Amino acid sequence: MSTQPPWHEQDEFWRAVEPFLFGQRRMAAALAEVEQVIRLAGLQPGLAVLDLGCGIGRHALEFARQGFRVTAVDRTRAYLDTAASAAAAAQLTLEVVEADMRSFRRPGAFDVAVNLFTSFGFFENPDDDRRVARNLFDSLRPGGTLVMEMLGKEILARDYQERNWMEEDGVILLEERKIGQAWSWIENRWILLAGDRRIEVRLSNRLYAAAELLAVLSDAGFVAGEAFGSLAGGPYDHTAKRLVVVAKK
Repeated sequence: MSTQPPWHEQDEFWRAVEPFLFGQRRMAAALAEVEQVIRLAGLQPGLAVLDLGCGIGRHALEFARQGFRVTAVDRTRAYLDTAASAAAAAQLTLEVVEADMRSFRRPGAFDVAVNLFTSFGFFENPDDDRRVARNLFDSLRPGGTLVMEMLGKEILARDYQERNWMEEDGVILLEERKIGQAWSWIENRWILLAGDRRIEVRLSNRLYAAAELLAVLSDAGFVAGEAFGSLAGGPYDHTAKRLVVVAKK
């Protein structure tokens, strides 16, 4: 008797949520977000950048436009095809790699690694998160920089709503949340309404407080980890908008 793979391994899931994840507003914000990463981490054009969990390449493409050498990694082939087509249309050089982040590892190949837009913590087994962190560490050159960005546990707890709805580019999202495992895990039920289409999906991920994420990275070998409240910088305190961590190999 076959069992259904987890949500993050289902192409049907990623096809369903693509219009909401990568709507016009988020695509338009990519340039400013990349510029903030560059300033926050003190990056210079020409460096080799790994975008792990790149989606359709909205950040990878902007790094390439800024003069970085970019490798974009994702498990969803359709997303990578979209990124490659956009790069070709813009005459940008972009390497795309289809791989699970638990297995992608290219020792000493990159000066910078980015993992943005809550693309960490998908896996039920926390050892898988630790494996991803080690892969990131191993893939960086000595002195390399990691930038991670996600919704931190403290922010979620501060602003928590069991149910809410929002609209993005004509797609209405109804979201229902349930916290479990002693505030280490969140289960989400999404109902997407677009015209006469109704799509329901479920997704879940591990929740990280700043100190917990820094500890995972430290165990993987990273040093000088620091948490910020947004990609623009600023403290990770009660005013934080996102959890952003910068760490060094």
